[in-house]
Amino acid sequence: MKNINYDLLKTIGEQYGSSFYILDSEQFRKNYIELQDAFRAIYPNSHIAYSYKTNYTPKLCKIVDELGGYAEIVSDMEYEIAKRIGVDAQKIIFNGPYKNYQAVEEILLAGGTVNLDSAYEIPLIRGIAQRHSDTTINIGIRCNFPINDNVTSRFGFDIDTPEFSAALSLTEIPNIHMEELHCHFASRRLDTWAPRARKMLELIDRLGITPEHIDLGGGLFGKMNDSLKAQFDSYIPNYSEYASEVATLFAEHFTGDYQPMLFIEPGSALVGDAMKFASPVVNIKTVGGKPIATLLGSIYNINPTLNKKNPPITVYSASENRNEYSNLDFGGFTCIESDYLYRDYNGRLSAGDYVVFDNVGSYSIVLKPPFILPNFAVVDLSGDEIELIKQPEVFDDLFHTFVF
Repeated sequence: MKNINYDLLKTIGEQYGSSFYILDSEQFRKNYIELQDAFRAIYPNSHIAYSYKTNYTPKLCKIVDELGGYAEIVSDMEYEIAKRIGVDAQKIIFNGPYKNYQAVEEILLAGGTVNLDSAYEIPLIRGIAQRHSDTTINIGIRCNFPINDNVTSRFGFDIDTPEFSAALSLTEIPNIHMEELHCHFASRRLDTWAPRARKMLELIDRLGITPEHIDLGGGLFGKMNDSLKAQFDSYIPNYSEYASEVATLFAEHFTGDYQPMLFIEPGSALVGDAMKFASPVVNIKTVGGKPIATLLGSIYNINPTLNKKNPPITVYSASENRNEYSNLDFGGFTCIESDYLYRDYNGRLSAGDYVVFDNVGSYSIVLKPPFILPNFAVVDLSGDEIELIKQPEVFDDLFHTFVF
């Protein structure tokens, strides 16, 4: 990435709007290769299906496709992204609790994989298979079981229920192929990965079937600096530690000639540190003895899940004429009292400075609501030039569907 300085930020702001996201697509590419290599070093038939929902910026999805990765989608909207990029349907995995029926049928007929999440999908899949009896239909099943993470997930089939057996019985239809058994758990803790892998391996042994794909889903920590790591209540592992937990189990289990494909579905682990958010300081004031700087940005631009963690920040200024502050809070442009992007900043600051927030690539683009202001531009600084990746949104982008 280019060396960021105040003049560069000012130039981008003048071209594309004062606040903007900075993409480092090369860092994303490096993360992908490093994660894939960590798993393949232990279990060579390991693959990545990138979680589009985490950050569906088309350039990132294109990089995944160029590197041979799969698209993990959860909506017909994300399917449209994959199609426009040119992803082969055979490299699309459709997950999620709700699926547009037309998209499901199109993906299945084109050779993609659809993972059933609930019993209501069983007759829908059966109907597609019966109407297209000359076409092989590739399905998977999302499996739900306890992994001692103190969470009862609402997704997938409980593997000890008649509904799970009913989903499995779809394979009795001649043209339905069980392509995948899938699971996903929200916890990113390292100690939750071996249990999910063991449960999946136990399940295939119990069923007496080995699908072509065994998909362990996502939920991996990405790269972050020490200040951010310290705000989590669990250890932050690296890619190799995740690989050691699960790829080792697969290598030990499948010792013969046939090794099914091991899939993981990372999102944050790949894109978290590949995006920054830059915002100018609009003003600084003191209220009740508390210094507060207002930014042209919102908590929803950097942390729409509202997890109350302070992301790493860097302040860039064109002038040395700045005041020293203690325990200053950075507030957002919205009219919400809780809209703070960062708490308790200590250092020099002045109006007009740029504040750059790191580790904002996960969910920031996709979850930012159209609240008070439209969203901002995205530029990629990986190459020699400033590359516009997303135009800043304007009034008509948000309101052309309304009737005035």
